[in-house]
Amino acid sequence: MTTENVTYATVEELRAAFDLPSEGREIKDPATGELVGYAPEPTVEDLDRAVVKAREAQKSWAAKSFEERTNVMMAVADALDENAEQLAQLLSREQGKPLNGPNARFEVGACSAWLRATAAIEVKPEVLFDDESGKAELHWRPLGVVGAVGPWNWPMMITMWQIAPNLKMGNATVIKPSEYTPLSVLAMVSVMNRVLPEGLVQVIAGGRDVGEAFTAHKDIDKIMFTGSIETGKAIAKASAETLKRVTLELGGNDAGIVLDDVDPAAIAEDLFWGAFINTGQTCAALKRLYVPDSIYDEVVEELRKVAEAMPMGVGLGEENVLGPLQNQMQLDVVKRLVQAAKDGGARIVTGGEERPADEAGFFYPATLVADIDNDNPLVAEEQFGPALPIIRYTDVEEAIEMANGLEVGLGSSVWSSNRERALEVANRLEAGTTWINKHGAIDPRMPFGGAKQSGYGVEFALEGLKEVAQPHVINY
Repeated sequence: MTTENVTYATVEELRAAFDLPSEGREIKDPATGELVGYAPEPTVEDLDRAVVKAREAQKSWAAKSFEERTNVMMAVADALDENAEQLAQLLSREQGKPLNGPNARFEVGACSAWLRATAAIEVKPEVLFDDESGKAELHWRPLGVVGAVGPWNWPMMITMWQIAPNLKMGNATVIKPSEYTPLSVLAMVSVMNRVLPEGLVQVIAGGRDVGEAFTAHKDIDKIMFTGSIETGKAIAKASAETLKRVTLELGGNDAGIVLDDVDPAAIAEDLFWGAFINTGQTCAALKRLYVPDSIYDEVVEELRKVAEAMPMGVGLGEENVLGPLQNQMQLDVVKRLVQAAKDGGARIVTGGEERPADEAGFFYPATLVADIDNDNPLVAEEQFGPALPIIRYTDVEEAIEMANGLEVGLGSSVWSSNRERALEVANRLEAGTTWINKHGAIDPRMPFGGAKQSGYGVEFALEGLKEVAQPHVINY
């Protein structure tokens, strides 16, 4: 997308464009502290009404063919593209991420691209057997109403990951966005609903009471959740009473292992973005990096060069590619963990100091931490921010053991110039996805989910579509 002669919409213009509330709970820009808009404050009764409306809308949507649903989804994607720049500007203001780089404009573009890719997946009955005993086919039927609980780090894109498969498979979706970033989701769904049947996709941007009612609701057939392990466990408990299906994509603390045959300069920028995409606020970002003794200092130095060249600032600044932490809570987590690294004797290569208290915004500089023990809290806990610990190892067996040593396993990566060596290590890592010479490269054509306490169920691709459908065997 060209950024020449961009006209930035005012907050009032964005509010009018997407029919956002003119009163309610204040939402402020995490980079500047300025007012962005107002979040609605719906009640549990509003949730009940939304579910009733969704269930009614779902009946006629489920009656449509896959081809008919696909055509509507493509039209929705067109509507999102037509409103992409204003959506990106709202997202940048509310979430804090810059317009450029793998950030706000990227996220909005990914929403329409993901919708198209999901719409294009072919779903057809599977023949289980066909012989002298008879024939059996496996069909996939709509579930009904799916509840989607989204996070604040990629509020539009992850919500689209939840909406798109439900549209494809004939479900209605009721969304509860994060309390930190409701406006982005409200705006995106507002655009979508210019095309979709009324009531099929709704947003209930409520607080904790609505969230608790949401996950236990007797007329919601499935919950899709992306967020913390602690909240995921609470959702699993709440959903048990109604035996509703659940997909949980939870925290990561992803490990990356560099092998001794790489060119440090050649991989440095990809390593950096694997860790610092969205200023480190990504579930499947690289959060702990294991590097062999023989090239340790070179890798650290090349990463330092990249980190110090990346501009950080207010999201609407076209030159910036790193932004603030989205909220004070997350800033405090990063500050605490970097301090733990300092207290443990680790070396701060670059960064490590927050902005002066009299400056606005939840900013923390891109921070590289070297010579750190593997059991330091910055390594053992998920920092979810712009601070990367780099751990030294002497033997690849040691690196694999350390990488697998935590009770999480969302993603992982191996970095090597030798494909066979990389594959050998990759096959021994405990994670839902392992990338080679890249990190966090999700794709709508391949399923994505976590191992161990990083959740269960998968999203994306045909396997993800099946997760929001009822298997139905017909034997004749």
